[in-house]
Amino acid sequence: MAMRFNENLDDHGEMHEINVTPFIDVMLVLLIIFMVAAPLATVDVKVNLPASSSQPQPRPEKPVYLSVKADKTMFLGNEAVTRENMIDAIERVTEGKKETTIFFRADKTVDYETMMDVMDALHQAGYLKIGLVGQEVSKTSH
Repeated sequence: MAMRFNENLDDHGEMHEINVTPFIDVMLVLLIIFMVAAPLATVDVKVNLPASSSQPQPRPEKPVYLSVKADKTMFLGNEAVTRENMIDAIERVTEGKKETTIFFRADKTVDYETMMDVMDALHQAGYLKIGLVGQEVSKTSH
């Protein structure tokens, strides 16, 4: 009478059972990595948004700059404008070309509501290309 001790072996002595231990080890390591990385992915710190270390984009020949100073006075290029005549001044400078990119510069102390108000007015007037300008920071200063 023949006795077989390992029923998972076929006639050639190969085992047909999957060893799941390495998969479990990998899954546990990934779980630990995600548990450590998840709190780091949340944004709970104050950020100084005006500074940017990205590569500056090439500027057009005659860029249109709309600036808002800390006291909320507005300038189109070097010309002072008000909220009421801002769109008329932009249409005069761009000659009515709505595809012109408006480079929007705002002092970092300007509140978010003022910035959104200006951007909303530009959008309603049909100027959809708005470039936000930040202070260029060299990569070696970090």
